[in-house]
Formats: sequence, structure tokens, C-alpha cells
Amino acid sequence: MTEAYDDNNIFARILRGEIPSARVYEDDHVLVFMDVMPQGEGHTLVLPKAPSRNLLDAAPETLGPLIAAVQKIAIAAKKAFAADGVTVIQFNEPVAGQSVFHLHFHVIPRFEGVALKPHSGKMEEPDVLARNAEKIKAAL
Repeated sequence: MTEAYDDNNIFARILRGEIPSARVYEDDHVLVFMDVMPQGEGHTLVLPKAPSRNLLDAAPETLGPLIAAVQKIAIAAKKAFAADGVTVIQFNEPVAGQSVFHLHFHVIPRFEGVALKPHSGKMEEPDVLARNAEKIKAAL
């Protein structure tokens, strides 16, 4: 059984504006911002504004606008960073690697011969995140 949604998770707090983020895109359904611990240049997070712990408990009507935004950001990020490809990752529950319990997709530009950095907990400098957010915004 899936646990209940916690509306004090860090992404819910970012959605409410209680925690700052380098925002890339926002509409009525989704928010996109830079991952503060990027595994690659241009690593963004795409999440629905509707509360759901993960894909397993998301309302079906949440998923259409969410995956459309994932595609939009993947295309823009690939263009913005002249990437060779894009990795899209989504985790469900701790055993699968989920560490923040608000549904979200990772969109990471990829480059031939460059491995993803480990999820080390090292935070990127805010000015780097802001510059990368602007690159993606310009590509949108």
C-alpha cells in the first residue's frame, strides 16, 4: 500500500514559494525548475502542481499535462545545451530510488562520452543554476 502524500515535502514547499528555486517554466498544471544537485549540466525537474506522492497514486488527469511538459522541456534542454540526447527518469518509492515524495521527472541533457554524475548531495552554485535556467527558457 502506498503511503499518504505529505504536503510538507520539499517540492510542495517550492510550489508554495516557501523555498526558492531556479524556475524554468510554469503553467496552470506544472512547475519546472533546476535540480540543485544536478547529475549533469541542465538537469531539470518537472512536477505537477497537483499533489501526488508518485506515479502510482497520481490522478490520470494530472499525467497528460505533466508528460507534455516533460517533452517540451526535454526538447528545449537538448537545444539549449546542444546535447546529443536527453535522459528522462522517474522513480516510485524508496526501493526504486525516490527520495522526494512528490511526483516528478528528471530531464537531463546528455553528451556522448560523458557519464552522469552521482547523486552526491553536492549543491550547485545558485548563479550556475540561474544561468542554466535562462538557457532553457530561451530555447522554449
